[in-house]
Amino acid sequence: MSSDHPVRYRGAETGSGGPVQREASVTALHRPAISVSGLSKTYASGFQALKNVDLEIRRGEIFALLGPNGAGKTTLISIICGIVNASEGTVLAEGYDVVKDYRTARSIIGLVPQELTNNAFETVHSVVSFSRGLFGKPPNPAHIEKVLRDLTLWDKREAQMMMLSGGMKRRVLIAKALSHEPRILFLDEPTAGVDVELRREMWDVVRSLRANGVTIILTTHYIEEAEEMADRVGVISNGEIILVEEKSALMDKLGSKELVLQLPEPLEAVPAPLRHHGLELAAEGYELVYTYDTQSEGTGIPELLRDMDQAGIEFRDLRTKQSSLEDIFVNLVRNRP
Repeated sequence: MSSDHPVRYRGAETGSGGPVQREASVTALHRPAISVSGLSKTYASGFQALKNVDLEIRRGEIFALLGPNGAGKTTLISIICGIVNASEGTVLAEGYDVVKDYRTARSIIGLVPQELTNNAFETVHSVVSFSRGLFGKPPNPAHIEKVLRDLTLWDKREAQMMMLSGGMKRRVLIAKALSHEPRILFLDEPTAGVDVELRREMWDVVRSLRANGVTIILTTHYIEEAEEMADRVGVISNGEIILVEEKSALMDKLGSKELVLQLPEPLEAVPAPLRHHGLELAAEGYELVYTYDTQSEGTGIPELLRDMDQAGIEFRDLRTKQSSLEDIFVNLVRNRP
């Protein structure tokens, strides 16, 4: 997980043997971190939380899973982490079935839950050390110290949990999840209720984990969190994965740009000669907003400017604005049948 404790894969150690072991090592390195096939979950009430979900998460990436409340995010994570049983389908963690090879698969995965746990009278150090023991790992004080230092918790190691702020308690949750040196880490709303400064500090922690070989799966309500950190984005709605895409490609493919024209005098309405351009008035009539598709062959901007000139409408300044991941997400979910 770190330079002091490098992530090692079965059969990939130095001097591991002949071509068979080396071939197995190469295969393992190219295997997805998580592979979900035909996954469905129907609860006893009859509610179907997941519907035939297929998903692959690459080794070493930060994958952001987005979706509205009740979309199935937490159910999906709970099944992968072995907390909830699926109705149908299979889940593999680095090739290990999370049901048939439960112990091995679970030891590979760390989970930072959304809810803060209550170990009020325990110290930070004992809580994190105990969590390591739950996975049958032998004591490793050096690893526990490194995790606590990386999360800025070392100075609080002897503090009781009830004395910590909400942000510090959330850091302890991450430390607990990292105590057994997992290679896959799930973060379920990791910065919920955390102030902006601490949120950005925790983003840095997540990036450092990825840099040391840990695969990160992140669910979040903060779209800027996904936009800032993710390599790929998956969108889940009504129990179905409706899109998985590279973040940059998603924004290029589905994003639109706005051309904002600032006017010297306000307009009460879009002039008739310009209405076919789909313009909108903003800033109390002092701005004309033109939206265009970044993927189309022509933007239509030259034609717009020509028509404005012919209509005698001047503008003082102009600027462009790229649609955000939040805009794209809202449009995807809204337009889902």
